Amino acid sequence: MMLRPILTLLLGASLNLCQAQNIDSLSAKEAVVIALQKNYSVQISEAQKEISKNNNKWSEAGLFPTVDLNVGLNTSIQDNTNNPFTFTPGVILSTNLSPNLSLNLNLFSGMAVRISKQRLEQLEAQSNGNALSVMESTVLEVLKAYYQAVAQGDKLKILNQIKENSFNRFKFYDLKRTIGTASSLEELQFKNLYLTDSINEKIQNVSFENSLRNLCLLMNVEFDPLAPPILSDGLWVDFPIINFDEALSSLPNSNQDLKNQYLAIELQRTNTAFQQSFLYPTLGLQASVMPARSWFRDLNDESLKVSTEVLMYNGGLNFRYNLFNNWKHKRAAQASKIQESIASMSYSQLKTSLESNLATLINIYKNNADLVALSELNLTYAKQAWFIAQKRFDLGSLNSVELVSFKNNYENQSLQLYDFELSKINTYLEIYKMTGKLKLDYIKP
Repeated sequence: MMLRPILTLLLGASLNLCQAQNIDSLSAKEAVVIALQKNYSVQISEAQKEISKNNNKWSEAGLFPTVDLNVGLNTSIQDNTNNPFTFTPGVILSTNLSPNLSLNLNLFSGMAVRISKQRLEQLEAQSNGNALSVMESTVLEVLKAYYQAVAQGDKLKILNQIKENSFNRFKFYDLKRTIGTASSLEELQFKNLYLTDSINEKIQNVSFENSLRNLCLLMNVEFDPLAPPILSDGLWVDFPIINFDEALSSLPNSNQDLKNQYLAIELQRTNTAFQQSFLYPTLGLQASVMPARSWFRDLNDESLKVSTEVLMYNGGLNFRYNLFNNWKHKRAAQASKIQESIASMSYSQLKTSLESNLATLINIYKNNADLVALSELNLTYAKQAWFIAQKRFDLGSLNSVELVSFKNNYENQSLQLYDFELSKINTYLEIYKMTGKLKLDYIKP
């Protein structure tokens, strides 16, 4: 089985697997497809992308004018019956309706509008980068969980075979003891061996079930212990060859975390320019139109009714320049410049750390590959030795204690081989993700 076919998929393919709650057969590719569609972290990152995309508009940056409509309706009663200095004696009811349509347009604000738009574009790019990082991490976690479950299942099969062998010997020697051709000590030894293997099998079954449960959790599907998914892909994967020198040199251009950190530097530079824009004067245009209508009447004299109408237009320019505010804007620009240098140092620190981690992972992978090869050879010899030991025991030239020793060696070597192979796979997937390969294989451009 090749890793490349396993890792190649198109998210736009008509795989409607996530609608099924009970998964009969599941490949690594299908597990990733379901997770990318249903995993909560992926869904949250996609929603954040949508927010950033909606905010990336010139109107959000302040390029277009704002138009406001205000409507005021006021009513008052004025009692002038005891006021000799009025032309309207009596009790006057007045009603005033005054709508106001106003326009405000920013003509110049130290290039703040253009800088704000650039900042919104960078925020959208940063949100996209964060979403890619979440998707990469999800793919990595799902693949690790999948092969972990496969390894636990294969271990369970080995322990089941060993338990079955112990059970057959136990029943055979129980029969021999019954007919008097074997000692009770031998029968007890094989009974104890069978019970020990049964315990190991039970513990391994729990580990296998928990690994399946964890895989389903990452895919955000319900886990049914009575009908668990059948994992169709095997653990033994033929990996493509990685050029480790090329992987190290291409790290800055391929690693998504480094790309996200570089976007953070660019965003901080834009923020510095935005803070510096407050050091410049601003020029704005205001215009408004306000029709007003009023009604007056004397509550004591129904014949006295008056109405008025007024239409006012207003327009002007507003120039504003801050002469002194305790150097607040200057300090903000300086602080942003320092934050910019901090972001650059963080990028360098992350780059150095990733290069070191990648070199470590490459070394671990090479060692794991050697360990797998040695463990396979060791298991071959252990299996042959156990097979020969069983024959010699049946012929009576080997005692039960020695047979158990050969059996335990075969069991330990079998389980150890799966551990080495799983570690090799996990290390390779870490390298694959760190060099940006998972993004290329799984995430649609």
